[in-house]
Amino acid sequence: MPTNTDNRKENLINPRHNPTLAAVLSIIPGIGQIYNRRFVKGAALFILFAAFFSAMYSFIVSGLQGLVTLGEIPREHDSRVFLSEGILSLIFFAFFAMFYVLNITDAYKDAKRIQLGWKVPNMREGFKNAWDTSFPYLLVTPGLFLLLFVVVFPLLFMIFLAFTNYNLYNAPPRHLLSWVGFDNFIRLFTIAEWRSTFFNVLSWTLVWTFVATTLQIALALFLAVVVNDPRIKFKRLIRTVFILPWAVPAFVTIIIFSALFNDNFGAINLHMIEPLFGTKIPWMTDVTWSRVAIIMIQVWLGFPFVYALFTGVLQSISSDWYEAADMDGANRWQKFRNITFPHVMFATAPLLIMQYSFNFNNFNIIYLFNQGGPAVRGQTAGGTDILISWIYGLTFDNQQYNMAAAISIILGILVASFAFFQFRRTRSFKEEGNI
Repeated sequence: MPTNTDNRKENLINPRHNPTLAAVLSIIPGIGQIYNRRFVKGAALFILFAAFFSAMYSFIVSGLQGLVTLGEIPREHDSRVFLSEGILSLIFFAFFAMFYVLNITDAYKDAKRIQLGWKVPNMREGFKNAWDTSFPYLLVTPGLFLLLFVVVFPLLFMIFLAFTNYNLYNAPPRHLLSWVGFDNFIRLFTIAEWRSTFFNVLSWTLVWTFVATTLQIALALFLAVVVNDPRIKFKRLIRTVFILPWAVPAFVTIIIFSALFNDNFGAINLHMIEPLFGTKIPWMTDVTWSRVAIIMIQVWLGFPFVYALFTGVLQSISSDWYEAADMDGANRWQKFRNITFPHVMFATAPLLIMQYSFNFNNFNIIYLFNQGGPAVRGQTAGGTDILISWIYGLTFDNQQYNMAAAISIILGILVASFAFFQFRRTRSFKEEGNI
């Protein structure tokens, strides 16, 4: 009685053509394709791999060695250069490995198809098929290379720095960097000064993000619902006025508010607070009042964009829904809770999540208002510093590059985790049948 294996062998038109042999021959790139009678493709692959290997072998080997040692002669070897060349070597090696595996896979798949009766195309058909299948990748390639050297390379450089001892007192080329493993992360959570600063800044960052963003969304929703009411006249004028704060560059607005909130000569103290209450509020020198001021400024800066989103969504809601609700005897709150609010949230949820992520890393307002101040005793961060502005201060003011890189990794993980979790839960990102 024939087995399943025997039946499969009977279905093969060319059983003597061995896919495994094609894959083994492709250990030398191009030879497997030549075995499959794709001579031009095999020759091209062999030449490309040989050229890459001969041109990049010495750079990759020396780069990987330098990545391990980070230099051996102080004042002559710059560890930053060794680190950069090592990262580039890793990227080139990853590309080589990826295309090497694709070369083996391609030879195996072609051999499998030949075994099943596939006819090897001639040169003209081969070029046409290659052009048709590779054209989309050809268009994507420039963007991919730009992404690698503008995003991936700096990101990897920062990640590697987090595991070195790069700081003000150990800066190359005078000194050589060395790998310290997870010591920077351990210091961040075990040394009292670093631990207290980190958790204070992290807690304020979370409070700032939630309070400022939620208030700007709530204000925008309230104003959008009120202005959308059919009894309101001059809608276009009102909407134009509400959009104006968005039209002014944010850094200009922040600098103006910084002057308005100044403790000594600011208009808010001189012409509003002092005449009414006979005192001045220390907006710039007291941590609590500085935080209140920054939150109010962010609400002013952030609500116009969200207001524009909500206004567009409200105008797209059919009036039939509200007419049906009126016939059922629903009041204003019930119509808002069951019709307006769900529609607005469904349409804008991804953008609102981006507002939270943006404010989590909103460096401009923190730095331009009062450079993260006022100072706090026993901390390396100011009273209004959030994680991103603290990292900036550690990098450019204190030259604590290793600690700044370690905190940046933690910051990136927090933002990515929050965004991924929220986007996955958002109905807008689910398939229509799975909502």
